[in-house]
Amino acid sequence: MVQRAEYTLLKPLTGESARDESDDPLNDRHLQQPRKMGKAIDNKVTQQRFEGPESSTTGPLRSPGDADVQEISPTTATTRTLSRISTTSNVTYKVYKRRFYGLVVLVLLNIVVSWDWIAFAPVSSTSAQYFNTSEANINWVSTAFLFAFCIATPPTFYVLHKHGPRAAIVITAILLLIGNWIKYGATRATNFPGVMVGQLIIGFAQPFVLSTATSYSNLWFSPAGRTTATALASLSNPFGAALGQLISPFWANKPSDIPNMILYISIISSAACLPAFFVPARPPTPPSAGSVPDHMDRASLRKDMHILSKSLEFYLLFIPFIVYVGFFNAFSSLLNQILEPYGFSETDAGIAGAVLIVVGLVCSAISSPIIDRYKFYLVFIKASIPVLGVFYLILIWAPQTHSIAYVDLVCAVLGAASFGLVPVALEFMVEIHYPLGPELASTLCWSGGQLLGGIFIVVMNALKDGKDADPPLGMKRALIFQAILALAVVPLPLCLGLFGRAERVRRLRWEADRNSVGTVDTVGDGAYRDDQPVDIEPTAPARGV
Repeated sequence: MVQRAEYTLLKPLTGESARDESDDPLNDRHLQQPRKMGKAIDNKVTQQRFEGPESSTTGPLRSPGDADVQEISPTTATTRTLSRISTTSNVTYKVYKRRFYGLVVLVLLNIVVSWDWIAFAPVSSTSAQYFNTSEANINWVSTAFLFAFCIATPPTFYVLHKHGPRAAIVITAILLLIGNWIKYGATRATNFPGVMVGQLIIGFAQPFVLSTATSYSNLWFSPAGRTTATALASLSNPFGAALGQLISPFWANKPSDIPNMILYISIISSAACLPAFFVPARPPTPPSAGSVPDHMDRASLRKDMHILSKSLEFYLLFIPFIVYVGFFNAFSSLLNQILEPYGFSETDAGIAGAVLIVVGLVCSAISSPIIDRYKFYLVFIKASIPVLGVFYLILIWAPQTHSIAYVDLVCAVLGAASFGLVPVALEFMVEIHYPLGPELASTLCWSGGQLLGGIFIVVMNALKDGKDADPPLGMKRALIFQAILALAVVPLPLCLGLFGRAERVRRLRWEADRNSVGTVDTVGDGAYRDDQPVDIEPTAPARGV
């Protein structure tokens, strides 16, 4: 007997299916009115067919693609929940060439917003002379930027949740255009408060573009390309910081060069903003079952926040993520001041900062496609975290060697572990909390990282030695503080999936894609099709990018 199910609320039957799941925090995410199925794919609803007896709250309805599926009747839809969504309709999913246009725009915006953030940090001494102020005040230019990120986080939640990635991208471009030219005008007039105003406006722009990566990749890319797309969009942000670390010392050799340096950065930023206004809003057809809007829980932000607040797995990822992002921001901002007391020049510090980021980007470019293919998110996370903790400890003694090669080596390892971890952690959070939208966890993680980055800059600057110390103004105590916290959070992600919680780290979005029977086509903007269809098999994730 073949029966068409009228609802999408499904529950897998496992060996522990008889246990009471009322304490599962992820159950709340499916407490919605059932959705009727059978509409066309243009209405963004998929069909499901099942074989088995009449539906009931206990009797399973079995499908060819998912033998262990239980249907939830309308009368119990508000009390029972969905762990996996299974579709067995023969649906054609498509990926479009235009997705790369939006990805390139995201990359460019992340590069320039990060370059804007760190512009003064590699030349902190020269900038302090130009504005006739202290290096501590120059540090506040970077710190205020990070705090501005946190202020703009609630609007970012709303825009991504209600209007999608395109709206966030356009808002970013507008704020960058305004902020850059205010900062340039104030720099030319040696008006330091005006520089802070421009920097704050640019800081308001960053969460809109940095938090968009997971939402954009989920909306436009198939399962085989999501981690790579997220990596490109997310890691282009520190790449912008690398450009700033490397180029700023060459553009500002003396105090009078500072206005021209900001002018060049403002011109580059403006050029990167213009394509943002032409990014398409959404693909005509979703790239996979996991991207179908009707499969995503689009409940209120308050409800989503409630779900995440009860997820232990979220905290086990969130806490180390924000600590390591915070230390990356603080270390990048203070690198020049960490190395200068030991005889390193601003150029040496800039090169070390560039090594930190470029090596990390290269390693991420290698690891992301591999993880896209094999989906071993958790193994990679558990392998990378201890490396970060150990090398933040080694960093304490790196400046004292007076060897730029040793400093560069430590920075290279830190960059490789950090940058490979960022997109994997973000995508893994989306996977285990599916079908929640990807924007909430991503924005919370980035916002927490920026907040801690600002706090760490203030604390580490306060731990700087006095002028009568040996060496004067050294920051060894700040590096010790950094190492202690970096090591303290190492055990948290290592506990993921342990102590009987393996079910809580299942890749739910990947399972939804795996259980779909359909095809993924790569199509151009017109009728031209540049690839053969790629099947999504019932037992394997999609292979199309």
